[in-house]
Parts: sequence; C-alpha cells; structure tokens
Amino acid sequence: MKQNTLISIVVGSASDTPAAAHTQKYLDYFGVSYDFQILSAHRNAEKLSEYIREAESAGVQVFIAQAGMAAHLPGVMAAQTTRPVIGVPLPNSALNGIDALLSEVQMPSGIPVAVMAIGKAGAINAAVLSVEILALTRPDLQEKLLKFREMGSKL
Repeated sequence: MKQNTLISIVVGSASDTPAAAHTQKYLDYFGVSYDFQILSAHRNAEKLSEYIREAESAGVQVFIAQAGMAAHLPGVMAAQTTRPVIGVPLPNSALNGIDALLSEVQMPSGIPVAVMAIGKAGAINAAVLSVEILALTRPDLQEKLLKFREMGSKL
C-alpha cells in the first residue's frame, strides 16, 4: 500500500466489488487516495488483521467495509482500529441486505460502525461521509464538498 493513502475500502468477497465501484467513483471525483482489498472477516481473519495494521501505518484515516449476509466485516474491523469504520450492508442474500444491515447496526457500545443504507446509495454515501470526515482538516475537500452539493450531490 502506498504511503499517505487516506481511505481503505474492504469488501468481504469478489461478488461485492460492484458496490465498491460506486464508492471508488466518488472518491476519484474528490481526488482522495484509497486502497481496495477483498478480505473476508471469516475466511481471511489473520490477513485482515495484518492489513488493518499496515493500512494504519500507511496513513489510512477512514475504513469503509462493505459486506452482505452476516456482514461481520465492518464490526471485526472496528474492533481492531480506533479509526472511523463506515459499514455498507449489501443486498446479496435471500433477505436483500436486511440481515447485513442488522448485523452492522447492532454493534456493542464502545465499538461503533457508522452504517449507511443498503446497496448503491450506501456505497456512495460511504464515500461522501469519508470525505466529510477528512474535510474537517482539509479546506480543499470542504470546497469540493460545497461544489458537489451545489451540483445536486450527484455525479
């Protein structure tokens, strides 16, 4: 991972990459550097832990975790970092993402995950929220956010 990467996008499986493409499109618009990984909280637990430590060392400020079904990825990541974790529940189950949504919002106190809407809207809002977090100390991003809002918050 490149130094000074600000955002990390992690999906639980390759089937989740279409949602991540929406997040990437919006981060590209704002000119924010990001890293993208496919790491399952269940199948790659050790590798996920190593990645989180590496990402923090590289300068990642916000993690975006996108997963469907049981959706443990955002919570597992939040348990291993003090950086903000934004969860995006994905609709790739028989329950159309309701299971993922409930899994992500029911975190124990003290281990927060900022949970977005299910699917595409959530993937986009995760990108925008991460930029809003970074914009607290970056006037250039604040200006881009204002312009984005003037354009109707759409690309």
